[in-house]
Amino acid sequence: FFQGSCFGLRWFTPASEVPLCGHATLASAAVLFHVQKNTNSVLTFVTLSGELKARQVKDHIVLDLPLYTAYPQELKEVEELIKAAVGDMAVQDIRYSPDTKKLLVRLSDTYDRSVLENLKVNAQHFLSAEKTGKLKGLILTVKGNSSGKGHDFYSRYFAPWVGVLEDPVTGSAHAVLSSYWSEQLGKKEMLAFQCSRRGGELKISVRGDGRVDIAGQTAVVLKGSLTF
Repeated sequence: FFQGSCFGLRWFTPASEVPLCGHATLASAAVLFHVQKNTNSVLTFVTLSGELKARQVKDHIVLDLPLYTAYPQELKEVEELIKAAVGDMAVQDIRYSPDTKKLLVRLSDTYDRSVLENLKVNAQHFLSAEKTGKLKGLILTVKGNSSGKGHDFYSRYFAPWVGVLEDPVTGSAHAVLSSYWSEQLGKKEMLAFQCSRRGGELKISVRGDGRVDIAGQTAVVLKGSLTF
């Protein structure tokens, strides 16, 4: 069974099923490639977000994910939520992705990575601050300093609406972030970092077919058995 090339895949937070989770897709591919020794060059996962593919490239696994556009969002609809998230910090741009129900909030370019990392966020408060009923996730992002080999952008991701206060590294958020920052920076190849406590680096390649390749490294940290 584990030597096939096509698998069904579903994702669940502690509270609900979600339509896309890149982190768990990466983990699933890593187990098949590294633990089950699957020899196929490409694995296909059939999901609520369509067919997602994973392949090995050197020491990374590359995920082929949908690319989602985020559209300008009026401040007045989400002002209370943004204040609950970042207080009086300067906000440079606000976008909404209807496909993923994620709100992208870009902080001022005067802020750097350390400001985003050190920001104290109580995501539980978002539940009472969000009145539209159309959000499932909040992305905070800031422009990087990529004049050399640095990161092009940084982010943090919060989804208390589905039972996740802050996610460590989020593929689905980067399916939105990749589209946004590619347009803003005029770049197809980018390096990103998600600044959670268990943060991680993502290599991004925006394709011309409406999809994005996101590469990350994996490590098996725990093995166990489920009994029913």
